[in-house]
Amino acid sequence: MARTVRDVALLFQVMAGPDDRDPQSLPNTGEDFVTATEAGIRGVRLAWSIDLGYAPIDPLVRQITTAAVKRFVDLGCQVEEANPGFENPDHLFRALTAPMRAANLSSYLDEWRDQIDPILLQRISQAEGMTAIVYEQLTQKRMELWQIARRFFARYDLLVTPTVAVPPFAIGINYPTEIDSQKVDSPLSWIPFTFPFNLTGQPAISIPCGWTDEGLPVGLQIVGRRFADAMVLRAAAAFERAAPWANKRPTLK
Repeated sequence: MARTVRDVALLFQVMAGPDDRDPQSLPNTGEDFVTATEAGIRGVRLAWSIDLGYAPIDPLVRQITTAAVKRFVDLGCQVEEANPGFENPDHLFRALTAPMRAANLSSYLDEWRDQIDPILLQRISQAEGMTAIVYEQLTQKRMELWQIARRFFARYDLLVTPTVAVPPFAIGINYPTEIDSQKVDSPLSWIPFTFPFNLTGQPAISIPCGWTDEGLPVGLQIVGRRFADAMVLRAAAAFERAAPWANKRPTLK
């Protein structure tokens, strides 16, 4: 199991490159991901966004991540507060991924419906009523999102955000229904920073940057330009050297 950024880079080194069994695999660029983790990030242009312009965020997460991002200044980065400028793509992500869920799981509904997560069932139901025209309109919305992100990353090498909007919550809770005194009704409201970059197809990594009073981790997400995996690993490794975390363990009860 990967425990450090270098471990992740080693996995990348093994996995990167084309495979005829996967038509979406990409050519080998020859990048040395492990070596990338050894470089510094002085002069890197970094945008810091606490909420992407739309997300409610827990005050403790806000406090810990805002303090942590200052380490990038110490590492020589040019840090600016900036948002990409897109609206919350929550609905877009759920709608675009619903047909995939339905295609993979619909055949199991007769036998396993009562044991499938209700949120997942809702996604399958959403897909069953979707037309091809609606799906194509959604893909066009995704392209609009990508163009906004593309223009943003023409100005910045990296974007840093909190990884999630809340501290770790108790087992048995599907998702928080309130964040910073605001009612939320989407199962994605606690992860508003991650799925937008699934839609745009950009590399991202999460790295612990602080701890709750219970010793549970709070993370920073580092997002790079499309295909700039080495830069993301480079930044994460530099942060990790400045703020080591791998030997920390929460107290188990």
